[in-house]
Parts: sequence; C-alpha cells; structure tokens
Amino acid sequence: MTLSTPTATHTATAFAGRALLSSLFIVSGLGKAAAPAATLGYIGSTGMPFPTLALAAALLIELGFAAALLVGYRTRLVATVMAGFTLATALAFHNQLGDQNQFIHFLKNLAIAGGLLQVAAFGAGALSLDAYRSRRTAHA
Repeated sequence: MTLSTPTATHTATAFAGRALLSSLFIVSGLGKAAAPAATLGYIGSTGMPFPTLALAAALLIELGFAAALLVGYRTRLVATVMAGFTLATALAFHNQLGDQNQFIHFLKNLAIAGGLLQVAAFGAGALSLDAYRSRRTAHA
C-alpha cells in the first residue's frame, strides 16, 4: 500500500472526524438561528461591536462552512477558516480563565481548532467532494 491509496479504515476515520467536528458547529448554529435575540444579547453583553454582523458571521461559519466540512468541499480552506473562528471565539467569549468552566471551554476550543488544523493539513480524505472532484479532473 502506498500513502496515496487510503485504506477503508483511513477513509471512514477521516469522514467520521469531519462529521464529528462539523456536528458541533451545526448544532450550535441551529441554536443561534432558533434564538437570534438571545444570541444577540449574549454577543452584546461581551462588549463585542456590531453584534448583528458577528451573529451573521457565526451563522455562516457554523452552518455553511460546517456543512462544507461535512461533505468535504474545499476542506483545507474551510477547516482553516473554522480553526481561526474557533480561536477567535475562545478569546472573545471564554477569556475568564480564572473561572474553571470558562477555562475548560477555552481549552475545548483550542482542541477543536487543533482538530480542524489537522483536517487543514491532511485534507478531507477519500470520502469527500474534494476527492471526487480530484478524481474527476484526473480522468478528464
């Protein structure tokens, strides 16, 4: 086996990793979409400027980019943007590191960003739109 020929386990694991990462963002985005007033209130309570713009960006990333991550579309770029978003939310919303709960949320965000950077580094895997597009281009 060469590195360019993924095993079934590698293929399934890469997909599972993308699905698990994206699920967190999709559920969070759906929650924000279902309760925009509460979300705007929370964003505003942190002192962040332009809460409406921040909510729109969060919805784009948590729903749109997470869906792209799930199906493996432009995965390296999507994962990189999502990692940046996750680091930014850690700094903006979980920065009370003396509070153990906030500290755990901060570390969780760092871990999620780390997983996304792994996806950015290694790609979506064989079970993805990126791989499909690559195979299709190679045969054209």
